[in-house]
Amino acid sequence: MTGRPRPAGGRTARLAARAGGGAVRVFLVAAALFWLLPTLGLLLSSLLSSADLAAGGWWQVLGAPSRLTAGNYTALLSDEHITGSLLSTVLITVPATLLVLVLGAFAGYAFAWLEFPGRDALFLGVVALLVVPVQVALIPVSELFGAVGLFETTAGVVLFHTAFGLPFAVFLLRNFFAGIPRELLEAARLDGAGELRLFARVVLPLGGPALASLGIFQFLWVWNDMLVALVFADSSNPPVTVALQQQVRQFGNNIDVLAPGAFLSMAVPLVVFFAFQRQFTAGVMAGAVK
Repeated sequence: MTGRPRPAGGRTARLAARAGGGAVRVFLVAAALFWLLPTLGLLLSSLLSSADLAAGGWWQVLGAPSRLTAGNYTALLSDEHITGSLLSTVLITVPATLLVLVLGAFAGYAFAWLEFPGRDALFLGVVALLVVPVQVALIPVSELFGAVGLFETTAGVVLFHTAFGLPFAVFLLRNFFAGIPRELLEAARLDGAGELRLFARVVLPLGGPALASLGIFQFLWVWNDMLVALVFADSSNPPVTVALQQQVRQFGNNIDVLAPGAFLSMAVPLVVFFAFQRQFTAGVMAGAVK
């Protein structure tokens, strides 16, 4: 006697089907809202005056929306120390991101498609640098920058972030570029394309999602960094993370400055992420299936 055939996938398929139900979706939405609650609290705190913040928490806005004001942002953006720190952060983050993208793309292509002695051993050495923590290099690099005049300069911070961002960039882009069909590159070579033209016209367009993903990661790492900025940046014109840390008073938090400053510093990476969200998702998914 033949039993009734079991549904394809068995228990796993049934669990997956139940996971797509309405109750699970409601739970996921509730979890997402709970995760966003601190961000909402920071936003509302940044729109309250210092007197209202001292009188109660940000939730008082729910009963009295008229207390919201943009005065904190007006005062923040009129503060030359804060605006200068934002400019300093941009001058550090943008070059550090572009240098990692350019140098990582060239190195990734070389490791993926160029033949040269010691290629695999050198690539393993680059991958090994991924496990080196930043803290190990702070003292020797400080001595080096002091000797060559790069200590407490924007160029020194950019070089430090570039050096520590390149191992991951080379590893990511090499693996992505290695997935490009060899036949496509050989066809371009038969058409007379040199290595530089092949790299610019074929490899870079196909590697757009991986480059976008790397750019977002590097931008977020550098923009949100405080440790390297505390050590190497100019103390008179530090990045925004250090400038906000300096706003903490001895007997309490300067919340009327910290809240709008923290939200503003968080909003810029969010804008960058959502601007390249499609390329980021494509790059992550492409790396997952290769």
